[in-house]
Amino acid sequence: MSATRRSVLLAAACLVPGRAQAFFWDAAPESPQAEPPRIPVPVDPAANREAWFTGEIPDEPFNVPTIDLTLVPPEFRKQLVDYDGPERAGTLVVDTQARFLYLVREGRTAIRYGIGVGRAGFTWSGTASVKRKAKWPGWRPTEAMLKRRPTIPRYVAPGVENPLGCRALYLYQGDRDTLYRIHGTNEPWTVGGTDSSGCIRLLNEDVYDLYGRVPLGSTVVVKTAMPDVMVQRERDERPRSDNQVILFR
Repeated sequence: MSATRRSVLLAAACLVPGRAQAFFWDAAPESPQAEPPRIPVPVDPAANREAWFTGEIPDEPFNVPTIDLTLVPPEFRKQLVDYDGPERAGTLVVDTQARFLYLVREGRTAIRYGIGVGRAGFTWSGTASVKRKAKWPGWRPTEAMLKRRPTIPRYVAPGVENPLGCRALYLYQGDRDTLYRIHGTNEPWTVGGTDSSGCIRLLNEDVYDLYGRVPLGSTVVVKTAMPDVMVQRERDERPRSDNQVILFR
């Protein structure tokens, strides 16, 4: 718009009573734009799987593999953060949409861990408690999984190749197993995403750290705005025993 034309329009706006805030027809008023919600970006696997693994934490009967953390986006690395939620110290808070797990501490702080979540299963949110903890758990598929994928192993023994990783926390509501687990993973590039099997997965070194901080009976609050992620269970399956965690692909 030319300076002369702009001056004429401003003068007209000033001369018309009650129209002192007239707008130019070719300059719409700006309105504040709400920031879109942050969508977590999955971590891409390295071209060479072995490039992820750089060391070990001594453990029994296997050492815990550690990874090159520079391959993990900074927000998904373990860190101490401010926390202003209502939960008491010692509570685990799982935010499945943001892909974070918080261990609430005193002084309005929390240890935050990056997590990965499964692609399928029943939506589940609410409060549970840690009723069982396992070091180097084993894994068995369900009958439904075997029907869909008959070539998968019938049992994966504890070890560094086990999909549950080096530690698992089993969540219950009263005496009922929710079939919901917090566990490690042998695929660290899945932390921060939803693109592989399982429920709530942490880096092995992170679940190793978390396991030592969380006593039996700890409260777990699971929050989600997502309609179709979460619990490790089949729609046509009865509850499984504690070491028969159901995974999805």
